[in-house]
Amino acid sequence: MNFECIIYEKSEGIATIRLNRPEVLNAMNKQLWIEVQAALEDAKNDPDIKVLIFTGEGRAFSTGADLKESKTRSAEAYRDYLEELQEASGKIIRFEKPTIAAINGYALGSGYELALACDIRIAAQDAQIGSPEARVTSSVTGGAMRLIQDLIGPGKARELLFTAENIDGKEAERIGLVNKAVPADRLAEEVRVMAKKIAANSAFSIKMIKKGLRIAHEVSLEELMDYEAEACLACVSTKERQDSLETFEQRKREV
Repeated sequence: MNFECIIYEKSEGIATIRLNRPEVLNAMNKQLWIEVQAALEDAKNDPDIKVLIFTGEGRAFSTGADLKESKTRSAEAYRDYLEELQEASGKIIRFEKPTIAAINGYALGSGYELALACDIRIAAQDAQIGSPEARVTSSVTGGAMRLIQDLIGPGKARELLFTAENIDGKEAERIGLVNKAVPADRLAEEVRVMAKKIAANSAFSIKMIKKGLRIAHEVSLEELMDYEAEACLACVSTKERQDSLETFEQRKREV
């Protein structure tokens, strides 16, 4: 597939989806979400890819839905757009490989919600992050009503959503909305370092752990513990487990 709205790259076991509409600060349209889903499918099916990074081209991660386009949409067309957005967001949330959002510049509305759908968020210290929906008579999407509360608690989530105010990367780190905030000129390097640390570990083990973390919201404690036991058995039954133990023992002898 030839991409118009994203740049999709793969290197050293890491795939990167770069939102690529810099002339409108990577505002999102239906075509962008279609292309994101195509790249997700490729990354999912490529056994060499261990980690997926999302970021934005230029001076923004994404300013959210393209409001210029939304002004002229019919209700039916808007529903069609939202269905594409929600499908893509669900695929990111359930993606079996680890995902990292590298938040450069503005991350607003559904751009911010894309970052929330990722497993890990690293932001530039001067990034501007927020949900302006209440200011423009809209509402949040992409599973954000649960995701933001899981990260920062219901009280702080309500404050940010109701006031529609932006916060910078430093404040986002302080309240736990992002994992880390770094100087903008170090963002790409810091994200790459994190991705390489993850990629060095067992992809199968991380897949099982990530699934367990997700279903922990959906099942009883007893069912979760049953899953944990089966996941552990599945991991230790692989040949990779034996290779990992041998490598671990070798490192201990070298210390």
